Amino acid sequence: MDILTSMKIAASALKAQRTRLDTIGTNIANIDTTRTPEGGPFRKREVVFQSTGKDFAQHLSSSQRDGIAGVEVVKILANTSPPKLIYNPGHPDADSEGMVAMPNINLMEEVANMMSATSAYEANVTVVKSAKRMAMKALEIGQ
Repeated sequence: MDILTSMKIAASALKAQRTRLDTIGTNIANIDTTRTPEGGPFRKREVVFQSTGKDFAQHLSSSQRDGIAGVEVVKILANTSPPKLIYNPGHPDADSEGMVAMPNINLMEEVANMMSATSAYEANVTVVKSAKRMAMKALEIGQ
């Protein structure tokens, strides 16, 4: 594997984690949204990642180590869990019994997911920086 391949893999992870952070931000921004164009409360979004290239077993059996895997976002799914019902008879979206359907988003879970995505993003930035340093050292040796 060369330095550019390492950078391509890290770049794919940076792009995927950025999408994950954007999705988490959307979830947090809509934590109190009770009305959407689709009807009902906002549905939490979840990012689905998929490896690109060969899988691990194919790499082990392959004599040629090409097609190194990166990561990509396959889709962003809306969570299908039922909304939280909260008693608030003064709310404009309250039903006849005074219950309001709220998004089923847990702020602490979203913050933990954000911290995880941020750590993964930072780790991949470190990979890019290390690959850059290695390339610069190789150029210095060649002088």
